[in-house]
Amino acid sequence: MSKQIVMLLTTLFTLFGFGCTTVTSGQEKEKSDTAKVAQDTSSNSIFFVDVRSPQEFASGSVNGAVNIPLDQVGSRISEFKEKKEIVVFCRSGNRSSQAKSILESNGITNVTNGGSWEDVKAKYNK
Repeated sequence: MSKQIVMLLTTLFTLFGFGCTTVTSGQEKEKSDTAKVAQDTSSNSIFFVDVRSPQEFASGSVNGAVNIPLDQVGSRISEFKEKKEIVVFCRSGNRSSQAKSILESNGITNVTNGGSWEDVKAKYNK
């Protein structure tokens, strides 16, 4: 009977990780660090902004993206402040390049021009 209890406890510890730690090799640690970076970049810490028109946005965009059309970016600067990282994108990268310039001229420097929405979707797994 004690063998069954040990097996049950081992299973529970394995399933729920009660205080167990594992030692990983450098290569495994590197993989977990890479996964952590990927998780960080695909998380809500990035403010994804689609600068296309509302009609274009409605036809498809990046999951979790906010639609702020290019002609409204300058008047909506407050929505970009305090964001850790901002990725702007559009259909081809032209309007997002303009949006990036507008933001930078208003002191928002943590902006990346993601190019097309398809590129951003592929890069960030959105």
